[in-house]
Amino acid sequence: MDKQQIGIIGATSFVGEYLLDRLAGLDIEITAFSRKPQEISTDCHTSNISWRVLGNGTDSSGTPYSDEMQSIENWISLGPVWALAELFPMLEAYGARRIVALSSTSRYTKTASRDESEQALAEHLVSGEESLTTWAEKQGVEWVIIQPTMIYGYGKDRNIARIARFIERFGFFPLLGKATGKRQPVHVEDVVDACCSALFSGQALNRSYIVSGKEQLTYRAMVERIFLSMGKTPVLLSLPLGMFRYAVMLLRILPRFKSLNVEMVSRMNQDMIFDHEEAAQDLGFRPRGFLNSKD
Repeated sequence: MDKQQIGIIGATSFVGEYLLDRLAGLDIEITAFSRKPQEISTDCHTSNISWRVLGNGTDSSGTPYSDEMQSIENWISLGPVWALAELFPMLEAYGARRIVALSSTSRYTKTASRDESEQALAEHLVSGEESLTTWAEKQGVEWVIIQPTMIYGYGKDRNIARIARFIERFGFFPLLGKATGKRQPVHVEDVVDACCSALFSGQALNRSYIVSGKEQLTYRAMVERIFLSMGKTPVLLSLPLGMFRYAVMLLRILPRFKSLNVEMVSRMNQDMIFDHEEAAQDLGFRPRGFLNSKD
């Protein structure tokens, strides 16, 4: 009997790296897609993973495969959900019957942002989800959309890791006022679990799920937890908005903080929490506590 075939789009992304780790060595065949050619690993634990380049009809070695295209019915897409539309013809050619796509709760939290780039991101997320659902329903493809909150893990994310880098470099962290806005960071492996469960769940069908962290922490408490996880005593500096605007301007000179903006700062006192009960019921989603929490 042929092995189960799964296609992974965005396999070299932050979440993709840990999804491949989870699937490597299982009794399934993984076809991983990326924008650039990838080296083929000889590790026995990754022998079930083959690489192909998106858009040019070749595998990772440059060999054409279009004439020998193998049916792949199940897909997980981890790239930007708004970029998925350009891949619909490819998915149809492979005979896709079910797809799980990663989006973000930023589609809700950044809609009213005063920053144009954040507004654009929210619009892209919404339009990407709508394009996917419209295409899938027209093609008779089952779909599930996963909307995580702030993803973190292993110092490779753009959220918690950026705070940790600031702490490591400067020894303190600035906060806007009391920074009482609540957050629910979700670990990358919990997001991977949700994606895998959604791919095969009989209950998850043609709907979206929010996946959030177990704990609701104020922004201040979240930063304090980051200090403690680094073995450091929390050193927090509360600043008024005007002074923070100036600090953001200075920080943006540094390449790794170039994406900072004042809207990010203003949200330190806004709650950004989401219920994941539906994901718990249908996907068995059980997220872990934040960082070194034993909860």
